[in-house]
Amino acid sequence: MIGAGEATGGAIARRFAREGYVACVTRRSADKLKPLIGQIEAAGGRARAFGSDARREEQVVELVQTIEREVGPIEVCVFNVGGNVRFPIRETTARVYTKVWEMAALAGFLCAREVAKAMVPRGRGTILFTGATASLRGGKGFAAFAGAKHALRALAQSMARELGPEGIHVAHVVVDGAIDTPFIRDTFPERYKLKEKDGILDPDAIAENYWQLHRQPRSAWTHELDLRPWIEPW
Repeated sequence: MIGAGEATGGAIARRFAREGYVACVTRRSADKLKPLIGQIEAAGGRARAFGSDARREEQVVELVQTIEREVGPIEVCVFNVGGNVRFPIRETTARVYTKVWEMAALAGFLCAREVAKAMVPRGRGTILFTGATASLRGGKGFAAFAGAKHALRALAQSMARELGPEGIHVAHVVVDGAIDTPFIRDTFPERYKLKEKDGILDPDAIAENYWQLHRQPRSAWTHELDLRPWIEPW
């Protein structure tokens, strides 16, 4: 799990751990993963935390090699790094644009490339990318984020076509809507009230879809799946 936060990433890690997988969770600061590791272990699962910057090639190479050597063959890789920022185009600096692209596009490429190197010789594996509304259309103020997410979607498509015949299932999940997180609760309280009527995305429900994607037989693989609340306009 690349980008294991408190919401979606954590829920996905917990879901796979329930099935007996060792959840290898990563973010730049491993210390921030202690609560998630505790939750997984308290539920009887196994997990390991890694501090790694997914934008740095040498760190990604070391991460994948360490997991393969010390934990076991990587069966599933979930890339869940965000980078959602909002700036008017005239206020979007080159630094902001580059940083968002590094987080949501370059990092996805580096992680997926290294994992593919390990999976292809075995002829099996699943690589899942977390997309967003911005993966499909650019919105006002989201030039940097949409550009990066469009790039990640293109990466997923190219990899699916290349690696599918090698036995690797590559899928892209468009998460379209507000997610039940402290950020939404504190920043958009009116929208958060929609939780009472299932109007925002439940991280555990998102995680269940990731698990089902991984379980799909290769005779009927899904490449792109869009998830949104029933009341979300689209």
